[in-house]
Amino acid sequence: MSDVVVRKRRPYFLNRKWSSKDVIYGGFMVFMHALCLLAPFTFSWSAFGVFMALYVITGMFGITLSFHRNLSHKSFKLPKWLEYTFAYCGVQALQGDPLEWVSSHRYHHQFCDTEMDPHTPYEGFWHSHMGWLLDEQPLHQRVGERGNIGDMEKDRFYQFIQKTYPIHPVMMAVALYAAGGVPYIVWGVAVRAVWVYHITWFVNSASHVWGTQVWNTGDLSRNNWWVALLAFGEGWHNNHHAFEYSARHGLEWWQLDPTWWVVRGLEVVGLATKVKLPRQEHMERLAIKSS
Repeated sequence: MSDVVVRKRRPYFLNRKWSSKDVIYGGFMVFMHALCLLAPFTFSWSAFGVFMALYVITGMFGITLSFHRNLSHKSFKLPKWLEYTFAYCGVQALQGDPLEWVSSHRYHHQFCDTEMDPHTPYEGFWHSHMGWLLDEQPLHQRVGERGNIGDMEKDRFYQFIQKTYPIHPVMMAVALYAAGGVPYIVWGVAVRAVWVYHITWFVNSASHVWGTQVWNTGDLSRNNWWVALLAFGEGWHNNHHAFEYSARHGLEWWQLDPTWWVVRGLEVVGLATKVKLPRQEHMERLAIKSS
């Protein structure tokens, strides 16, 4: 169902060495997905409301707006108190601390769809989706140095989060349990985190396999409408790879981009400044000419 041809498929379960980190990551993923099996038995409208609220808070404010567009690409500038607030929302997404997330993502753009890309579908759909997270040895070879976050690594807030990272999701889980018991844990932690996981991972996998290319980026990035719908505008991935500095990913009027709407709103009230958008000459240079 795609024109992407796998060049090198890695062994992920058998005939490979599992590091202690791989076992921990894999065990955690199994546990979180297994916990989701309790969802039908713990459903309530209030628990579902917590799921939806945290989906937006951690998925859009935390991952797409903060970790991705603000911290990774510097697409706009926020007051430090607001930058840290949104980044803390991302911490609760359970996708790693900001320094780790930003570094890996910057390496992805630097080496996109090459042998040094941490998650190219040229090594298989599973690899680009989540397999890359469960194979420490090649991942460390590609992104282990973390030498691309000089603008963040000395920031005391991000240093603190990195050192104390596991504590923060636990604190939220305790608060959710106190507020709503097991249903809030199942829906507010497990179902929500797994949902946001796969939506984030689909940007890496599906949006490099299915969709359209309107910009000559030299990689596999595609504009994928259903990923954009689920990921608050992140699925307009060919747009993003063409103009990675842009705070806006949905460049056409019909390309829904809720994350951009939030950034634009923050700009209107004076909280977001130095908002970057694609330059006209850049767009003309990268546009794929129709034959």
